[in-house]
Amino acid sequence: MINLELHHMPPPPIRRDWRIGAIGSGFIMRDVHLVAYRKLGLDIAAIAGKPVEQAREVAFARGIARVYESYAELIADPSLQVLDIAVPPDVQPQIIAEAARHAGHIRGILAQKPLAMNYRDAVAVVEACEKAGIVLAVNQNMRYDQSIRALKTLLDRGDLGEPVLATIEMRAIPHWQTWLRDYPGLTLAAMSIHHLDCFRFLFGDPEFAFASARTDPRTTFPHRDGIVLYILEYANGFRASSWDDVWTGPAREGAASDTYIKWRVEGTDGLAQGTIGWPAYPNAVPSTIRFATKRQPGVWFAPQWPEVWFPDAFQGTMGELLDSLTERRAPKIGGRENLGTIALVDACYRSLDEHRPVLIQEIIEGGKS
Repeated sequence: MINLELHHMPPPPIRRDWRIGAIGSGFIMRDVHLVAYRKLGLDIAAIAGKPVEQAREVAFARGIARVYESYAELIADPSLQVLDIAVPPDVQPQIIAEAARHAGHIRGILAQKPLAMNYRDAVAVVEACEKAGIVLAVNQNMRYDQSIRALKTLLDRGDLGEPVLATIEMRAIPHWQTWLRDYPGLTLAAMSIHHLDCFRFLFGDPEFAFASARTDPRTTFPHRDGIVLYILEYANGFRASSWDDVWTGPAREGAASDTYIKWRVEGTDGLAQGTIGWPAYPNAVPSTIRFATKRQPGVWFAPQWPEVWFPDAFQGTMGELLDSLTERRAPKIGGRENLGTIALVDACYRSLDEHRPVLIQEIIEGGKS
């Protein structure tokens, strides 16, 4: 019989008494991070954000006792042990650099994705934390979407056999934060990074990436990567591909809407497919999985759960950092490991610019300090 315990949620952290300081007071901190942490009973001791009035409002709403005027003041608080950072990626490295100068009491950092604006800058961030003895984790939270974790269990157990082909089809309209208007990249850096990281999480690192893109008719500010399609080539013949369509048709211009995210993995011994519930946010729609395997011929399995990506997956990312501190090991979402995801994003941008498949090693070699 097939085991339907697919570990769609990670266990709670071993210790929950780490004193955490939150940097950033926007939507993702207020309505996702802090909601997830409350469910775990974590100790969010302080917060800083811009403007400070917004940070005070978030502190009041989420029961945080201390509000600092600046992130530097928060980092300098000797009672804090862990930082949870949720700020735009162009300013994140300087905050982490400040934390590295206070390594005596700052033990761990959970940073947002992307870790930095490019591979070279991300390497510098990772090296600064390693030199300071700070454990750095990156909030690649789609790895903790419940359907992706369930899929990982199937792959690790061998229920699907050797992976042959994996695809993601995203037809969803994201909310572009205002700061993205000033960045050289859009969909690949802000949205596709989730899918690229999940392909790495599930199947390891590819050799080549090939990307193609066009602008999104709905997005009015200048951008080069609105609708993006890409293919990842693996040395063993496996292929992964995604269509990241942020247009989806004129769903906001009068036509009927058809938004969704679907994924599918075909293996030599089985097939799994599923959906991601995130496009329905703020409605709590769970992600799904449906799979078949030669180990029980002729049967489709479709286990279900009540948890959702936003906010429940964020219990996993912070919990993994805290457990790595408790157990004195590298986090599974560690900064050094995450460099492979940043390299993959940069490879896709190079592919767009040069209209060719890009060897991922090109980015890694070019980003060495």
